[in-house]
Amino acid sequence: MLVQLKITNFAIISHLETSFTPGLNILSGETGAGKSIIINAVNLILGGRASTDLVRSGSEEARVEALFEIPEKHSINKILSSFDLPFDGELLIQRTISREGRNRVMINGSMATLQMLSRLGLTLISISGQHEHQLLLRPENHLYLLDDFGGLNEEREKLNASFKGYQTVKEDLEVLEKELREGEQRQELTAFQVDEIGRADIKNGEDSLLEDEKNRLRHAEMLLQIVADSYQTLYEKEDAVLSNISLCIKKLEKGIEADRRLSTIRDAITSAHVELEEAALDLRDFQKTITIDPNRLEAVEERLQLINRLKRKYGSTIEEILKYRDELSGRIHHLDLKRKELERTRSQLDDMEKVIVSEATHLSKKRKVVAKRLQKAVEEELHRLDMGGTRFEAFFHPLKDHNAAEPKDIIKDIKSDGSDNVELMISPNIGEEMRPLSRIASGGELSRIMLALKTILARTASVETVIFDEVDSGIGGATAEVVGEKLHSLAQYHQILCITHLPQIASKGKTHFLVEKKIIESRSQTVISKLKSEERLMEIARLLGGRVISKKAVEHAKEMLTAS
Repeated sequence: MLVQLKITNFAIISHLETSFTPGLNILSGETGAGKSIIINAVNLILGGRASTDLVRSGSEEARVEALFEIPEKHSINKILSSFDLPFDGELLIQRTISREGRNRVMINGSMATLQMLSRLGLTLISISGQHEHQLLLRPENHLYLLDDFGGLNEEREKLNASFKGYQTVKEDLEVLEKELREGEQRQELTAFQVDEIGRADIKNGEDSLLEDEKNRLRHAEMLLQIVADSYQTLYEKEDAVLSNISLCIKKLEKGIEADRRLSTIRDAITSAHVELEEAALDLRDFQKTITIDPNRLEAVEERLQLINRLKRKYGSTIEEILKYRDELSGRIHHLDLKRKELERTRSQLDDMEKVIVSEATHLSKKRKVVAKRLQKAVEEELHRLDMGGTRFEAFFHPLKDHNAAEPKDIIKDIKSDGSDNVELMISPNIGEEMRPLSRIASGGELSRIMLALKTILARTASVETVIFDEVDSGIGGATAEVVGEKLHSLAQYHQILCITHLPQIASKGKTHFLVEKKIIESRSQTVISKLKSEERLMEIARLLGGRVISKKAVEHAKEMLTAS
C-alpha cells in the first residue's frame, strides 16, 4: 500500500507531500490543476521513462519519493531478497532526475537500477488510465488478460521458456545444416586432394635426397672418370704416388743410419703413405657405387616433378604438404562429426517439438475453459455497471486443422505464448452481432469494461494499489453512481487512488484530496490537500454545480455523502 508520496521540483510541482489511506482515495480538482502530473510522478517510482523536461524550471534536479507498507507474505519479499536489499515491511523508493539526464534510484537506502525498479513496480501499483485503455483495444494483449484471469501465466511462461529453447536449438540446426552443405560441397575436392597427396607417398627430406641422386646420375660418367684417374694416379700407374712414396721411405731408412734425426720425417711420410693408401682403396670402392643409369635418372626427375607439382598446390615444403593433408583429413573427420551432431540435433528438435505441441495444446484447452468463465464474469459485472444485455466473448480465431498432422507441421502455427489467437468481442446492444472491442466500444463503455476486468481480477491480483485515471470518461448520471459503488467494492481488496470529476464517484471515497494550481511567489505550483468534512462537502457541491455553488448543490452533496 502506498503510504506517503513526496514530489520535489517536478514539472510545476515545487514541493508536494501527502499521505494516503487504505480503501478508496479520491483526487479531484479543476482541469489542468496537475492531477496527471502526480500520476506521472508515481509512474517514475514504478520504473517509467524519465525526461529532463520534467525537472522544474530553475532547478537542477527533480525527486520523487514513495513509502509503501508491504504485507508479510507479499511476493515482493522474494524480489527484494533476490536483490539483496534490506526489508522490514516498509519499502522506501527514491528516484532523482538531474537536468544533465542522470538518474539515481535508491531502494531502502541502497543504490538500485531502473531494471530492479521496473520489476518491483509490477507488484506495487497498477495504473489504469488512458494508456491502459489503449492497451485493452489491442488484440495482441487480450491473450495475456485471459491468462491473468485464469491464473495461466506460469504455464504460458513455461511454454515460452520451452519455445525459446526450441528456437535456440532450431537456429543451431540451421547453422549445422549450412556448415554441412558448405562442407559437402568442398568434400569432393578435399577427398581428391587427400588422395592425391596420399598416393604420392612422399616423405620428409625426400626431395633433398632425390636432388642429390639426380646430380650424381647426371654426372656419373664424369665422376667415374675422375675417381678412376685419381685411383690410377695414387696406386696403379708405374710411377704411382704410393710407389714413389714407398721408394722415398726406403731411402730415408738408409739415411737414418747416418743421421737419426731423419726418423721423424720418415714417420710422417709413412703416416701419409698409410692414409693415401686408404684413400686409394676408398676410391676403388667408390667406383663401384657410381651407376650410369638413364632410366633411374628419368625416374628420379619424374619423382621430383611430382613433388614440385604438389609443392605448387599445397605448400612450399614436403612438411607443409603433409601438414595440409592432415588438415584436409581433419576436415573430413570433422564433417563426419557434424553429420552425427546434425542427427542428434534433429532428434532433440523433434523431441522438443512434441513437448511444445503438448504444452501448447494443453494450455489452449485450459484457455477455452477459462474464456467461458471470463465471459460470464464480465457480463455479470457489466450488468452491474448499467450495461445490461451486453454480450462479451473471448473469441478464438480458428486455426488450421491439426487432427492428423505431425508435430513438425503443427509447430509452425505455435508462437512463444502458444497456439491461440484471442480477441475480445462485444455486443453492447441486444440483437447486434459480436464485434471486436476496438471497433465497437465507446469511451464510457471502455471505461466500464476496464473497471469490470479490474474488479474480476482483483481477488487474484498481486498489486496492493490500483490507480484509476479517467475512469469516469464518457459516463455520468446513474452509471457514474454504479461505477462509484464498484470502486468502493474494489477498495475492499486494494488501496484505490481514483482521479475523477464526477460527484457520484467522489462521494464514495473514504479519503478525499483536492489538487489545485496556485500562484506562489509569482510562479504556478500544484498543491494537494486532504479535505476535512466541510471542505469535502463543498468540493462535492462544486463537482455538482460548477464554479457557482448553490444551496441546492450543497444539499445534494450532503445527500450523496450521507448515502455513501
